[in-house]
Amino acid sequence: MFHHINGKITDIEPGLVAVECAGIGFALNATANTISHLKIGENAVLYVYESVREDAFELFGFFDKREKRSFEMLLGVSGVGPKAALAVLSSVTPEALAMAVISGDEKALTVVPGIGKKIAQRILLELKDKMLKEAGTVDFGGPAAAPGAPTGVSKVSDAASALVVLGYSNAEITPVLKKIDTDSLPLEEIIRQALKQMIR
Repeated sequence: MFHHINGKITDIEPGLVAVECAGIGFALNATANTISHLKIGENAVLYVYESVREDAFELFGFFDKREKRSFEMLLGVSGVGPKAALAVLSSVTPEALAMAVISGDEKALTVVPGIGKKIAQRILLELKDKMLKEAGTVDFGGPAAAPGAPTGVSKVSDAASALVVLGYSNAEITPVLKKIDTDSLPLEEIIRQALKQMIR
């Protein structure tokens, strides 16, 4: 199983990069965002996802773990395969995808080639469900909010959990959430503001 590849970029084509490692050239499918960080002749580390089917073995390379994690989340949506997930992340960044899911912005996804209204709605619904299921499973520096606990406490915990699902670490999340008025804002707005600050 591949985790990452560290080598020289020997070729770049639309949607594809070649990385030479230990004398072997690996062809990796890649997003436009990842390709924008690469230059032929320079060394790079790409995080790898393997797709194995009866008729094909493909590698997908990502410039950072956040993009790889978003790719894997998209693959968990019924009807979304590797090519469709790659197309989504070639059109929107992981942060923009998270914003679309949180705000229910269908239009942000229907502009992606090959993503129609039904698939866009499925992505938004299933990823939002995943975030809600995993909310509360992350320790945000204290015990989980008990029933009847102040809403602000539970909102901070839920916001932190959703951001962790999107690939952010507690070390990144904690200082950002401390700057936001979590008592008066709804959960979606808290996450939206946190993401805006992290994108900068």
